[in-house]
Amino acid sequence: MTTALRLEKITAENFDVAIGLTVRPDQEHLVAPVVKSLAEAYVHPDTAWPRLILDGDRPVGFLMAFLGIDFAGDGTGTDIRSGLWRLNIAAGEQGRGYGRFAVESVAAEIRRRGGTRLTTTWHPGEDGPERFYLALGFRPTGEMSGDQRVGELELG
Repeated sequence: MTTALRLEKITAENFDVAIGLTVRPDQEHLVAPVVKSLAEAYVHPDTAWPRLILDGDRPVGFLMAFLGIDFAGDGTGTDIRSGLWRLNIAAGEQGRGYGRFAVESVAAEIRRRGGTRLTTTWHPGEDGPERFYLALGFRPTGEMSGDQRVGELELG
């Protein structure tokens, strides 16, 4: 990892690069492909925050945050949350700090918008990313979102 890490908005110019990013084959069941994330961002433009992760000019990953969603989905607006929706670090780029950079970047954006916690979900199990999230300070909430465990990171 270099010090030239940055996020870039997804544009027509980098779209093909973004959708070309893939995780390791053994991780494909754990995270949706970038193209699905971008389709979801298209239909949720007010809450989705998709970004390409670059190390210098080299694409190394993709993240998508959700900002200010009704997490309970019951329409009451009593459980508004922001967090990390998707994280795809390219197969040959894992273990170099890019995932940590992605989480820190989402945390910074949530703080900038006045938020105090970052929510994410992950598939539980030995092959899932739970150890990664716990090492960053996420704590399971005891909730499940579909078949995924919900975790939160306090941003105080």
